[in-house]
Amino acid sequence: MIFPIVMILICAALGGGTFLFIKLSENKHRAIQSTGAGQTANEFVNVKDIKGKFLYTRDGLTLCYLRISPISIDLFSKTEKSIIIRQLTASMSSIQYPFKFIAVSRPVDITPLIAELSETLMNSDPKQKELLKQEIVEMSTFALSGEVVERQFYVVLWDKAYEGAEKELLVKAKEFSCNFTDNGVGCDLLEQQDIVRLCNLVNNPAYIHLEDTDFEANIPILKGGFKN
Repeated sequence: MIFPIVMILICAALGGGTFLFIKLSENKHRAIQSTGAGQTANEFVNVKDIKGKFLYTRDGLTLCYLRISPISIDLFSKTEKSIIIRQLTASMSSIQYPFKFIAVSRPVDITPLIAELSETLMNSDPKQKELLKQEIVEMSTFALSGEVVERQFYVVLWDKAYEGAEKELLVKAKEFSCNFTDNGVGCDLLEQQDIVRLCNLVNNPAYIHLEDTDFEANIPILKGGFKN
């Protein structure tokens, strides 16, 4: 008689514990949602301001960004690959501070190619014009579909926000950049608009980097009145 009673009590305790855990999880989830509901976009992504070459966070950090130009090693021999690996490793061994590496995919910028084809179109015979027009339409379709993407690589350097932090970061950025440029790999410091585009590219999936984004604060105004 005791054993069934004990089993009933154990089952009741387990059921009560499971029910309590589920209720606590639901309450925690609601609390997180209610906390995030009142946040602005800047608060959510931790961005306080972007000025010049720097991004300032709400938790007191100053950041700058470097863009590393990708290189194709498909045509490199094994010896050439080994050489560039050793050179970059030796150069980067002098870096004694933390940094973050970001790799993102984005639609390929075919604007220069379209401009070149359009210029060629002006000085072509009728048959060539027809072929060039078809090529331009085809390339534009690829770009708009987002099927053709390229990988872009960025490095983030940061320090605590204090007087002179910008100068220290610029020195670090120049040192970091030289490690790549001295070995034939392009590396440049992002300006204000490029930083805004990168933030959009990382945090906003619907953003297309080819658009000319206006990052200045403004208030939209509807011209004209509403008709009843």
